[in-house]
Amino acid sequence: MTLTPDFLDGNAAAGDLEFLFGTDMTMASGRCRGCGEQMMLAQTHAYLGGPGMVLRCPGCEGVLLRLVQSPTQVWLDAGGLDYVTMPAPA
Repeated sequence: MTLTPDFLDGNAAAGDLEFLFGTDMTMASGRCRGCGEQMMLAQTHAYLGGPGMVLRCPGCEGVLLRLVQSPTQVWLDAGGLDYVTMPAPA
């Protein structure tokens, strides 16, 4: 029996992140506050089955980012990331 993970890669969060930031964030990189691993957001583990979206570190599974949207508000918690950096527009 083969077990499948209950997460997708961070590319699954591309639409929600682009809505919020106005650009493709999958190529953005960051560092996990918990273990110090550096990764592109596309490499994170995306959990989309709840009331919002959760991105977890592929190294330690610590929560990096939480995003919840309602019809009138958006909540973002990126407290699990030391930083996020992305290429500057040309």
